[in-house]
Amino acid sequence: MTDLNGQRIVSKLDSDGTLTVALEDFTLPQPEGRQVVIRVEATPINPSDLGLLFGPADVANAEFSASKIVARMPEPAVRAMTARHGAAMPVGNEGAGTVIAAGDDPQAQALLGKRVTCFPGGMYATLAVADAGMCLELAEGITAEQGASAFVNPLTALSFTETMRHLGHSALVHTAAASNLGQMLVKICQADGIPLVNVVRNQAQVAILKGIGAEHVVDSSKDTFLEDLTAAVAATKATMAFDAIGGGKLVSQIMTVMEQVANSGAAYSRYGSNSPKHAFIYGALDLSPTVLTRNFGFSWDVSGWLLTPWMGKLGAEVVDKMRRRVMAELTTTFASNYKARVTLEQALSREAALEYNARRTGEKYLIVPNG
Repeated sequence: MTDLNGQRIVSKLDSDGTLTVALEDFTLPQPEGRQVVIRVEATPINPSDLGLLFGPADVANAEFSASKIVARMPEPAVRAMTARHGAAMPVGNEGAGTVIAAGDDPQAQALLGKRVTCFPGGMYATLAVADAGMCLELAEGITAEQGASAFVNPLTALSFTETMRHLGHSALVHTAAASNLGQMLVKICQADGIPLVNVVRNQAQVAILKGIGAEHVVDSSKDTFLEDLTAAVAATKATMAFDAIGGGKLVSQIMTVMEQVANSGAAYSRYGSNSPKHAFIYGALDLSPTVLTRNFGFSWDVSGWLLTPWMGKLGAEVVDKMRRRVMAELTTTFASNYKARVTLEQALSREAALEYNARRTGEKYLIVPNG
């Protein structure tokens, strides 16, 4: 039998507001049926992972010791997370590695010794369990690092455009657009002929997106931001937005500009335009309240967006098409860049945790659990 003893990072929130993120030893049972055990070689730290790892806890003032972080969680968050009190929850949505053990199902057995990418959760670990049907075998010559981020960002970016089509829109606005995900979306929209407005927060980010061929990039820090945004929305006729920020007034500003463009030259109506406007909030870079100033008529919708439920709405055929595209373009459209590579223990150091939890553009971290 294969030795299935390993280490993993877990996050535990107690009812008194104490958040403990620690490295623990664990043992996996021998896989059964379609299960495979993966020796994890690379796994990224995504914003979605940070939601479970730390959430809104005060990491800056946390206590750091050997392989452990102890922080305080704000009281409103403690109340909202009652269901996870006392549970040591494994962290890490996606990653890549080599299958070292498999159940007796032929699909699982066929993956033995193969390098795969998967999205099973619990990937901040030396070993992880996944269903064989949810694993994608990496092509010859593709490294675990190249395959580690094959799910969350690529499928999110592709699902944005599929959501747009599903709801009958034809152009998009995207915020925090210089991120890894944002750069993927730029390339997808270029290839598919989808007009895209990219909203970023400084001129360095403008330069990043212009450098990969983005046509419409607006800087929210400029005094001319609203005028620039209006011109870009008018040029693209964008009526759907995907917002990674969450808090503040940016969503309201985007909706207002969409309404102004829709009303340009139209007859006055006290109810506003009939143009449907939809903003999806999919991130929480700003944890403050979302502020809506309702001056954009009545044909609008602001709602949350999450990858897994939307893949269910899009259907198996669309999702399969997206996955095949990711595999085909893994080293081009869907390539990810990393600022640093850390071991499991290093990921819990003060220096690394404060860096990756800051969620700055271009500073994505990769964990190499067996490094």
